[in-house]
Amino acid sequence: MKELSLHILDITQNSIRAQAKLVKLVIIESLANNELTIIIEDDGCGIPADMLHNITDPFVTTRTTRKVGLGLSLFKAAAEACGGYFEISSTPGVGTKVVGNFMRDHIDRAPLGNMADTILTMVMSFGETDLNYEHDYNNQLFVFNTREIKETLEVESLNEPAILNWIREFVSEGLKEIQEIMEEALWQSP
Repeated sequence: MKELSLHILDITQNSIRAQAKLVKLVIIESLANNELTIIIEDDGCGIPADMLHNITDPFVTTRTTRKVGLGLSLFKAAAEACGGYFEISSTPGVGTKVVGNFMRDHIDRAPLGNMADTILTMVMSFGETDLNYEHDYNNQLFVFNTREIKETLEVESLNEPAILNWIREFVSEGLKEIQEIMEEALWQSP
């Protein structure tokens, strides 16, 4: 996949198929540690232990529409090709956690991609499932939480055009702001 955000979309769709009510997405970008870490955690049905040990095999899938599942195997390969690692843990009835860690400046690391559009796509496709997204860019934190937004707006669904436009702008501006704060700090340091 050309962007890591496409991996994120694919893996979070697994969470939806696993009947998750909440998906947590955490992205940590650290210039000091030269790392980009993506953590996707859900409260879905989980993965049975006998299936978990070979879950990154492309021919292991719970899908009935096709016999191949490439999402996790491609994400693992992308992380390992960039000097990082991949971890997955799951407990049936509790949920699943996927971690991909990348050497941030590795020449083969795909760009993160357009996270504002990715978050918007997730919100539109999640139905009743909520999303908690945290993006830490060198200790500057941006948070987006659909439960809080629904409570504030007193709505059940965020799939209204005006709300979706606001979400895209809110996420885009929030991410831009945390990056600008860090870049400004770097320019001012001696």
